[in-house]
Amino acid sequence: MRTYRKELWFELPTRRGFVNITPQVDACLHESGIRDGLCLVNAMHITASVFVNDDEGGLHRDFERWLETLAPHEPVDRYQHNRTGEDNGDAHLKRSVMGREVVAAVTEGKLDFGPWEQIFYGEFDGRRRKRVLVKIIGE
Repeated sequence: MRTYRKELWFELPTRRGFVNITPQVDACLHESGIRDGLCLVNAMHITASVFVNDDEGGLHRDFERWLETLAPHEPVDRYQHNRTGEDNGDAHLKRSVMGREVVAAVTEGKLDFGPWEQIFYGEFDGRRRKRVLVKIIGE
């Protein structure tokens, strides 16, 4: 069995956003040379997320509105976490809802996805560099 590891770095200019990272993960898979196995992609920061869904702008706006309804950013004093001097209590909750990682099957050198499935990086407290780990194991 072989393994491959790479860190992808992101710095969104906005507080929140979604980035389709499927092309970067595909590039990692190609670079790894692994044809059959598993690919783990996970956010290495507590206010960011990795998830699988459709790459459709309306859906992304729906996510933004839904997440803001569940855990609005303001007023920032509503979150006990923000009493530490931070203003990102909402970002921690949003990450918990959207998830930390994706595990995808690798078959014949490709991500074994269903129709429309793509991998996304979700940012909930941006404007600084954060990393995503890609770990691939297999043959």
